[in-house]
Amino acid sequence: MSKFGSVDEVLDFAIAREEEACAFYLQMAQRMDKPWMKEAFEGFADQELGHKDKLMAVKQGKTLAPAAKQITDLKISDYVVAAPVSPDMSYADALTVAMQREKKAFLLYTRLADNCGIPELKDTFEALAQEEAKHKLWLEVEYDDKVLTED
Repeated sequence: MSKFGSVDEVLDFAIAREEEACAFYLQMAQRMDKPWMKEAFEGFADQELGHKDKLMAVKQGKTLAPAAKQITDLKISDYVVAAPVSPDMSYADALTVAMQREKKAFLLYTRLADNCGIPELKDTFEALAQEEAKHKLWLEVEYDDKVLTED
């Protein structure tokens, strides 16, 4: 973690990423025609705000419990190409974009955990990595159910 000079800098970096993710999902929600698609992306925005709140709490001295278990990875995101974001994108394309973002968020928190020498902070990053993995799993299951099973 040589890029960061302090724990606060690491947490501020992670908080900024969560704010960006929230803004992205809110923008995606605004672009969706179907109410259920809009709701799905608004839900992800709320979850990213929840991550920000957790990181803010850690900054104030609280700790997050370590991740209870590893989330299954269907690896669908490894085989799909994220479409360019556009107002008329399909639900399938929106899911691919979201899957790729959640995969990157998972990798970010995993890398932060791997490079952190503070056990409590490492647990926090591992827990957040698993939360991002849950989001990715939900998106992959949704993609599998709604896109891959279409005839």
